[in-house]
Amino acid sequence: MSRNGPLALGFHGLVVLFMMAPLVVVCLVAFTPENTLSLPTSGFSLRWFRAVFERADFIQAFYNSLILAFTAATLATLIAVPAALAISRYQFPGRNFFSALFLSPIIIPHLVLGVAMLRLFALMGVNGSFTWLMLAHVVIITPYVLRLVLAAAIGIDRSAEQAAESLGASRFTLFRQITLPMILPGVAGGWLLAFINSFDEVTLSIFVSSPATQTLPVRMYVYATESIDPMMAAVSALVIALTAATMILLDRVYGLDRVLVGKH
Repeated sequence: MSRNGPLALGFHGLVVLFMMAPLVVVCLVAFTPENTLSLPTSGFSLRWFRAVFERADFIQAFYNSLILAFTAATLATLIAVPAALAISRYQFPGRNFFSALFLSPIIIPHLVLGVAMLRLFALMGVNGSFTWLMLAHVVIITPYVLRLVLAAAIGIDRSAEQAAESLGASRFTLFRQITLPMILPGVAGGWLLAFINSFDEVTLSIFVSSPATQTLPVRMYVYATESIDPMMAAVSALVIALTAATMILLDRVYGLDRVLVGKH
């Protein structure tokens, strides 16, 4: 094991470098003063960042994505928590069917879901509605919350719940004071993954969004088909910075090891 230590460390270093290199390159290109996607050669400039904040369409798309991801992740969590507790604790007819149904959006390509929802929304006459776009996102991100909450619910010690129940605690009190704190790492981790996946979703959103409800990834995709200037790199750098800040804040407040690994 000790002989393989340096080799394993070098391999992991190469993996991290391979993953981080594109992000570093994008962030460097965002500071170029040139009109093309090139690394800065004559100094650094905030030109393209200023250009982003001068574009009302990008600002509105960012707000749309933020509101959409927050709302969809919260609704997905409210659905996944009781579903996960029911699936992990009770035996009932159709249990395996409902478990597979909740998890099925993971294995269905988002292109297929996007086309299907586009047709469904057209038949219902709700194309372009922000509410239905949000519900479409809830469908595809609920499995992420469900998987983590299931893992947390299966792994907890139920003796504290049984003791509280024997002392006359109501079901709501039992859930609020005993069960929820014990599964909170899974809930928080699931919400975070759902938020990130909703914020970054492109394929499905292209089909079910409208110009008024366009999200930031869709706006970036549309802009990239029209232009190849470094403004896309500036937008990407801002998103990377926002994500990093969110992860740091979450680590400071709660601890990423508890959120993502599910430690109690």
